[in-house]
Amino acid sequence: MASNMDREMILADFQACTGIENIDEAITLLEQNNWDLVAAINGVIPQENGIVQSEFSGETLPGPVFCPTSQATTSTSVSSSPSPSPASVSAFRPVVSSRQIVERLPRMLDFRVEYRDKKEDVVLEDSCTVGEIKRILENELKIPASKMLLKGWKSGDVEDSTVLRTLHLPKNNNLYVLTPDLPPPLLSSHSSALQESLTQNFMLIVTHREVQREYNLNFSGSSTIQEVKRNVYDLTSIPVRHQLWDGWPPSATDDSMTLAASGLTYPCHRLTVGRRTSPAQTREQSEEQCADVHMVSDSDGDDFEDASEFGVDDGELFGTTSAASTALRKSPMMPDNAEDEGDALLQFTAEFSSRYGECHPVFFIGTLDAALQEAFFGRARDRKLLAIYLHHDESVLANVFCSQMLCAESVVSYLSQNFITWAWDMTKESNRARFLTLCTRHFGSVVAQTIRTQKTDQFPLFLIVMGKRSSNEVLNVIQGNTTVDELMMRQMAAMEIFTSQQQEDIKDEDERDAREKVKKEQDEAYRVSLEADRAKREAQEREMAEQFRLKQVRKEQEEEREAIRLSLEQALPPEPKEESRKPVSKLRIRTPSGEFFERRFLGSCKLQVVFDFVASKGYPSDEFKLLSTFPRRDVSQYDPNKSLMDLKLYPQETLFLEAKE
Repeated sequence: MASNMDREMILADFQACTGIENIDEAITLLEQNNWDLVAAINGVIPQENGIVQSEFSGETLPGPVFCPTSQATTSTSVSSSPSPSPASVSAFRPVVSSRQIVERLPRMLDFRVEYRDKKEDVVLEDSCTVGEIKRILENELKIPASKMLLKGWKSGDVEDSTVLRTLHLPKNNNLYVLTPDLPPPLLSSHSSALQESLTQNFMLIVTHREVQREYNLNFSGSSTIQEVKRNVYDLTSIPVRHQLWDGWPPSATDDSMTLAASGLTYPCHRLTVGRRTSPAQTREQSEEQCADVHMVSDSDGDDFEDASEFGVDDGELFGTTSAASTALRKSPMMPDNAEDEGDALLQFTAEFSSRYGECHPVFFIGTLDAALQEAFFGRARDRKLLAIYLHHDESVLANVFCSQMLCAESVVSYLSQNFITWAWDMTKESNRARFLTLCTRHFGSVVAQTIRTQKTDQFPLFLIVMGKRSSNEVLNVIQGNTTVDELMMRQMAAMEIFTSQQQEDIKDEDERDAREKVKKEQDEAYRVSLEADRAKREAQEREMAEQFRLKQVRKEQEEEREAIRLSLEQALPPEPKEESRKPVSKLRIRTPSGEFFERRFLGSCKLQVVFDFVASKGYPSDEFKLLSTFPRRDVSQYDPNKSLMDLKLYPQETLFLEAKE
């Protein structure tokens, strides 16, 4: 009988030879052939003569093989090599030995590797090493292999020299590339100034050429030129496509460009806008005014007119909140003083999708209590970590964090697999106070104080919470000024802690289930025993009751028979004497037990008197019949009113009693 390790090898070889990816189907076919690899392959891929041959046909497997022993040109290929198929297997005749089949048909493994917003597919032999994957990714991602951290292995962290076969991996695998030692793209040497300018506020002094009116607008560096033009449309009623601008820097060539990247003068920049001449101006203007755009009233623009060109107050110029930026938002993420957490989360999800797209974490719709229940209080195998996203609209990091990190495909995928994600908007003071109350109740005053002391510019916050036996522990409080790699690393670090705790919980739960199962079995056995004892006792009681009843019946019958016997005995005529002058018949009667009793009767006495005599001795006529000896006659059948002389039972006769059938 093959061991478990041998069976795993045989299963892998069988799948590689036949191309059958369904493990259950492959195991079924192998079991039908008693785990004989060659016989199983013959059953799936019959050769010319119906059996597997023992030598190569001279043909080779198509497609490159990724392995350190392969040529350099093939080892760097990604996702272009097909997995072994029945057609490719039939191109050669494997030898009968399963070990030689393993050597000639290596198992192929598929890896889906995610790095930030990139995804790469790598196909490798299971005889290759982890370092070979890094060398392939080095050519594709242009990242030094020494700077890569490959995460997502089922067995934890592995070394570059680890052979893939020793990890017992499935055919399809998902991995994540992290580069904690490399600066994020926005923080590279040539764009660090751009990242810094994204957090700055720009004062745009826009002059409306036709009416000679100025608007002082305050925008963050992460706002786009398109947002500025739409806001100016709200103020001037000039549609975006009819706006004619002067003053934009030469580098501002695309309306989707951020103000930080457009080359504007900081902190103030002057622009002029007018209406482009068009024959259909009136009609198009009317259509544009009816369009669903975000409007800012003239009064909002007038709020900035009191500020001089350079004498504006520092608080208004560099503050994180401005009327223009507030007007650009369609609606708040969450209603003020949200009482119903479920309805508030519905609005939050809808607004989040409208701002940052449909690729975002799946937010749990419901109360924080329900989210904790969903994450921590199921079966140990089904439990997950809880991720709490705390949003703040007035933070300059909100848009960057949501669009570039929280909505990154790798983050969204990892959260959906391992976390229950719950969100809350901390912009309004009433909602902030409500969450701090919930935080104190569920996570303690220390965590609540930590969040309370966070400044606006440190938001958004990302909390990772793990449920324990007696309390909930906040493993990480991640601030908004982070990177995708750091966010992924801290999530994975939390998952390692959680997985370790989960394994202990699963072990304890299994032991508890085993104890409960044994207890249930014992209780069931005890119940069955009690039922058996009760049934036995009831049967004994019924038997005793029946015996008592039968005894009573027999007693009553005996008493009744005794009474009848006595009455018959008393009713018998006196026995005549031997010297009587009247004819006397002497009868000798034998009982079934062999005893005899005799009595004299007058010859004129009726036969019924004999029957009564016999009954008085305990032999009633309804149970016994009276027979004569010779000739054998059944006297019981005679007329009881006839005399003994008439029946020729005179002067003497021997009779015997016989029980009736």
